[in-house]
Amino acid sequence: MNINGNNGGQQHWQLEVDAQGLAWATLNKAGESTNSLSSSVMDELSQLLDQLDRSPPKGLIFRSGKAAGFIAGADIQEFTRLDTPEKGIELVSRGWQLFNRLAGVSYPTLALVRGHCLGGGLELALACRYLLAVDEPSTRMGLPEVMLGIVPGWGGMLRLPERIGPQAALDMMLTGKTIDASKARRLGLADDCVPQRVMDSAAALLVLANQPRRRPPLLQRLLNGPLKALVASGARKQVARRARREHYPAPYAIIDIWARHQGNALAAPELIDSIVRSPTARNLVRVFFLQERLKSFGKASTFEAKRVHVVGAGVMGGDIAAWCALRGLTVTLQDQGMERIAPALQRAYAAWRRRVRDDRELRNIMDRLIPDPEGHGACQADVVIEAIFEDTVAKQALLQELEARIRPDAVLATNTSSLRIEDLRTVLARPERLIGIHFFNPVAKMPLVEVVAAEGADREMLQRGTAFVRQIDRLPLPVKSAPGFLVNAVLGPYMLEAMRAVDEGLEPETVDEAMLAFGMPMGPIELVDMVGLDVAMAAGKSLAGAGAESPKCLLERFNAGHLGKKAGRGFYEYRSGRPAKDAAGSVPAGLAARLVKPLLDRTQQLVTDGIVADADLADAGVIFGTGFAPFTGGPLNFLRSQHG
Repeated sequence: MNINGNNGGQQHWQLEVDAQGLAWATLNKAGESTNSLSSSVMDELSQLLDQLDRSPPKGLIFRSGKAAGFIAGADIQEFTRLDTPEKGIELVSRGWQLFNRLAGVSYPTLALVRGHCLGGGLELALACRYLLAVDEPSTRMGLPEVMLGIVPGWGGMLRLPERIGPQAALDMMLTGKTIDASKARRLGLADDCVPQRVMDSAAALLVLANQPRRRPPLLQRLLNGPLKALVASGARKQVARRARREHYPAPYAIIDIWARHQGNALAAPELIDSIVRSPTARNLVRVFFLQERLKSFGKASTFEAKRVHVVGAGVMGGDIAAWCALRGLTVTLQDQGMERIAPALQRAYAAWRRRVRDDRELRNIMDRLIPDPEGHGACQADVVIEAIFEDTVAKQALLQELEARIRPDAVLATNTSSLRIEDLRTVLARPERLIGIHFFNPVAKMPLVEVVAAEGADREMLQRGTAFVRQIDRLPLPVKSAPGFLVNAVLGPYMLEAMRAVDEGLEPETVDEAMLAFGMPMGPIELVDMVGLDVAMAAGKSLAGAGAESPKCLLERFNAGHLGKKAGRGFYEYRSGRPAKDAAGSVPAGLAARLVKPLLDRTQQLVTDGIVADADLADAGVIFGTGFAPFTGGPLNFLRSQHG
C-alpha cells in the first residue's frame, strides 16, 4: 500500500507493507539527485508516523530510492534563511522532537544504509533501533555539521555517544570525519555490515528477530555518565590545538551540550542562536556552496580517463601518479631510469599502506602504478601530464617529443606552477591542445587543482582536463595562464611580506603566530619551509614583480644550503618532520593585517584582470588551495566584511 497524506499524497516518501507485515519507507526526494531532510521531507515523515500509529506494522525499515546514497543530511539551503533566533530554535526543535518520536515507537525500526549517510541522515538512522550498513566503498557515515559551523542538533549529540562511546563519537563530531561500513560495525554504530545482494533480506531478518541491541562496554557507559567531565576536558584540549573558540565556536558547543545537557541542544537556546547565526556558520555554509560550485565543473563532459602517463618522478610527479593509481586509474610513470622512479614507488607504498587496510586492495593499487623509464605508456594514455623541473627549454623539448607520440585525442597537460602556458606551447604543432593541470603539494591532502587555459586553448581539451580532475576526486578551478595562476600568485607577496618582517628583526615564530591567531592553518614562514627555499627563490623573481629584491633572511639560508623541510632545515630545524620552534614573542599590533594585505590585494587584482572569473571562485581557490581561514569565507569575502 502507499501512504496518502495532505495535498493529494506524499511527494518524497513511499510506504509499502509487505506480506510479513513489515513497512518499507523509501525516501526519494522529488526533483533532486540526492536525498536531504528539507522541512517538507520532515513534515511527510511525521505524517507517515501518524499513519503507522493508527495501524502499527511488525517493523519499519527506512531505505533510499536514490542511487547516490541514503541521506546526505539536512537541506543546507534552509540554513541560509535562519535570520532570527526563533527560526534557528524551530529548526532544531522540529528534528529533535520528530526523531525522539521515532525512537519511541512501539515496533522495531531499522535504517538500511547504502551510500552516504550524513548529518541529519545519520541522526535519523540513530533514532532507529537497528542500523544495517551495506558493505560498499561508497557507504560512509558521519556527523559533519561542525564543517558548516553548526552542531548535530537532532539527537546526534545524545545518541552517537550512547551507541559507540563518547571518545569515538566526539572524534567523529568534532572533526567531521566519516567512517565506512566495516568500521561502523566494529565501533557498534552498525549492527551488521552485509553485501548489497542480501541487504533487503538481512534487514527484514534483523527487524523480525526483534533482539535487544548490544550494550556498549561498561567503561564506555561510565565515560558517557559519571566520567563525562573527564572526557570533556580532554576533548576541549584537543580541539584547542586545532581551532580557536573565537574562530570556530561549534566544536566547543558540541562538547558543552553533550557534557552538560545530555546532547539536547534545546536546553541551551542562547548557545544555539549564537552558533546558528554566527559569522562563522554563515561563512562555512558559503564555503560549502563554493565547494559544490567547483564540483560542478567538468560535468558537461562525458570524458572518462582509464590510463594516465606522468613524466617526472620527483615529489610532485610521483605523488600525482600515486594519487591517480589510488583513484582506480592505470598509471605509467616515466623518468630517466629506474633509480629515479623507485623512490616515488616506495613513497606511494608507504603512504597507501597507512591508508588502505586490505592487503589485496593495496597490491591492486601498486599494480596500477607502473614504472615506465622508456615512456611506452604515453602512446595509450588518455591523459599525459608533464611534471619535470621548472625550466622552459627542458619542458618545451619534452612536450614536443610527447606530442609526436601521444594519441591526437589525448589530453596533453603541464603541471608547471610558475611558467606561462603560452611560452611552453610555442614548439607544438597544435599549441592550442596544451593545458595546465596544476596540483599542489602534498597532492594527497590538497583538494584544489588549477585547470589552466592559455589564450585560444582548445575548449574540448579544457573540458576533458576538468572532467579528469573531478574523476580523481579533486576540485577543479578554471584559471587563465599568468605567472603563478591564482594560488601561487597570491601566496608569493604574502610570503614575501612575512620574510620582510623577519628582515626587520621579528622572530619567525612571532610572524607565524600572528597568522595562526588570524586563523591560518600554518604560518607563512613555516609555509616557505614547506614549499622549499629554492622554490621560493625561483618563484619569487616572477611572482614578486619587477625590481623586487629577495629578502635577506631567505638569501642567507638559501646560500647556506638550508632549503626548508625537505633538507631538514630552513627557517626552522625539522625533527621527525616537525619544526622545532621557540616560544613566539608578543605579536605587534596590526602585524596580521599587514601580512595579509598583499594577499588580499593580489587576489582582488587577479579578479580584476580576469585570471579567475569572479570573486567567489577566487575565494574558493584561495581557501582550498592555501587553507586560507575558512571561517572568514575567503579573502575577498573577508575584505568585504571589513569594509562593510
